[in-house]
Amino acid sequence: MNIGIIVYSHTGNTYTVAQKLKEILDGEKYSATLEQVSINSEAKPGEGNFKFTNTPAVDHYDAIIFGAPVHAFSLATVMKSYLEQLPSLSGKNVACFVTKQLPLTWTGGNRAVNQMKDICISKGANVLGTEVVIWSKSSREQSINNCIENLSKLNF
Repeated sequence: MNIGIIVYSHTGNTYTVAQKLKEILDGEKYSATLEQVSINSEAKPGEGNFKFTNTPAVDHYDAIIFGAPVHAFSLATVMKSYLEQLPSLSGKNVACFVTKQLPLTWTGGNRAVNQMKDICISKGANVLGTEVVIWSKSSREQSINNCIENLSKLNF
């Protein structure tokens, strides 16, 4: 099974989680590919004044994991715009994760991952799971490991 891990990473934190997830998924029972959504300039949280320089296609993946940071207590605008412009995700199994700095999931993490989930569902995806990685805690590595473990155990 071919899994696409598609992320937008503003600081590199989300990309780091995605790389670790790829290492676990790739070679087990899956073939995983990591791709990044990118823009031509720094997007400020909540602003949409950017142009995409890379928008990975999703049609050739059997399943997809989307990852993005939380910006201003919401899903990063870049990932939100990317997901909204995607064609149908009908029949695709999907998982989502977000990374965030503030220490509690209710400070944007839950909202952001639910925004991502809702967009995917509106496109016809079957969302199998979601995760929130809290970057600022001393237990950051445990938070990352929990995310990777939970997502890698999903039955894509």
